[in-house]
Amino acid sequence: MLEVRKQILVVDDEPNLRRVLSAQLARDGYEVLAAEDGEQGLAMLADHHIDLVITDLKMPKVDGMELLRRALELEPELPIVMITAHGTVDNAVEALKTGAFDYITKPFDQSEVRTIVAKALRTRDLSQAHATRAPLVPPGADVTPPSGGGRYGIIGRSSAIRDLCDVLDKVADAPTTVLITGESGTGKELVARALFEASSRRDKPFIKVNCAAIPRDLVESELFGYERGAFTGAVGSKPGRFELASGGTLFQDEIGTIPVEMQVKLLRALQEGEFERVGGVKTLSVDVRLIAATNADLKRQIADGTFRDDLFYRLNVVPINLPPLRERKDDILLLCQHFIEKSNLRLKKQVRGVDSSAEQLLLDYAWPGNIRELENVIERAVLFCDGDRIGLGDLPVEMQHAGPRDESPSSVDIEPGSSDGLKEQVKAATAQIERALISKALEQTGGNVTHTARLLKISRKGLQLKMKELGLRERDDRDG
Repeated sequence: MLEVRKQILVVDDEPNLRRVLSAQLARDGYEVLAAEDGEQGLAMLADHHIDLVITDLKMPKVDGMELLRRALELEPELPIVMITAHGTVDNAVEALKTGAFDYITKPFDQSEVRTIVAKALRTRDLSQAHATRAPLVPPGADVTPPSGGGRYGIIGRSSAIRDLCDVLDKVADAPTTVLITGESGTGKELVARALFEASSRRDKPFIKVNCAAIPRDLVESELFGYERGAFTGAVGSKPGRFELASGGTLFQDEIGTIPVEMQVKLLRALQEGEFERVGGVKTLSVDVRLIAATNADLKRQIADGTFRDDLFYRLNVVPINLPPLRERKDDILLLCQHFIEKSNLRLKKQVRGVDSSAEQLLLDYAWPGNIRELENVIERAVLFCDGDRIGLGDLPVEMQHAGPRDESPSSVDIEPGSSDGLKEQVKAATAQIERALISKALEQTGGNVTHTARLLKISRKGLQLKMKELGLRERDDRDG
């Protein structure tokens, strides 16, 4: 299978630096595009799929800060690395607070560039695989229910979302540490940002770091910074995420991946607001509100010895558990409508909604990928929809055959004390599942056996035999 190379955009008005940096990245296996100023860089961003931007701060026309702001408006998850001279490091730090991923100083060290690029691309991959983009209501879109929805930019009217918003009301403006738990794709970053936006720290930095993207030996320098000469490649001093977030909020995603030996220093930073940079002797003090998130079972990690119990209790001051989408049935169609309108804008389509048969499948499906999966399914459906409403045929085939994914033992009826062996009980359970799937498909097609067979991807004759075997009557008056 052909591997698609990551594409990096280098923006710098110095031809020599642009050429040297591009050559190094190409040797490392990346596809490189180059722009001589921010204006040209923005044009390339609009025309190409870019995985990472490396840009100089000082440039004519559109400078690095303006490029940063406008690029993040186009794509909030795009990692952007700033290039700066030693005399303008303060500007680079300001860029980090604005949303840049990291910065490198001239003359840059090749190993440092290699490390930062790998870390930035790893963070982007994790974000695309697990994180959920905030389902914010676009201007003019009337998809918010009359009560209980739309608060904090969270779309939903289910009791779970109303309860969540009530908790946010109480804790948003407190300095208290919050631990957000939930499956991948349930919106943990959205909730973290909502807490930040509703707090008195909203005008201060919101610094986020995905702990799973940081190599084990770089966690300390990433969080707490380092002094010049602290290790090979440390050609200058650099602040860590705690310093950058001082006065504001630090969001640590995938907190459970932090090495246990680093957890003591993190605990001290949380309790005392003090730490030292790697290779430094000066104690630094910061005022940081920490929001942590994980999809892991931290209590199990405590039992396994990979997570400290004292750190867990310090993080778990206010626990917020986000429900999976399968437990938010009342919100599914509302979210669908939002993602339809979002996809219409992106794909220049005019889809108005979902028909009744597709609605039922969307409600019955278990959504293992949660809101991220729903967004992707709806975008695909809008793309392939030929009419003004999404139908069953516009939804993924594998989703149509999945049925309700109840994997609990109670979903299969087994009589206690049965004399049947495993083989017989598996056969009986399989028959239950087959009967449920065929019944659901018949219901979706109005009892039309020909259409049901096509939906289930079996022959009409095969379906008739299976229905006879399972005791399902064929409704000839509806078949056609």
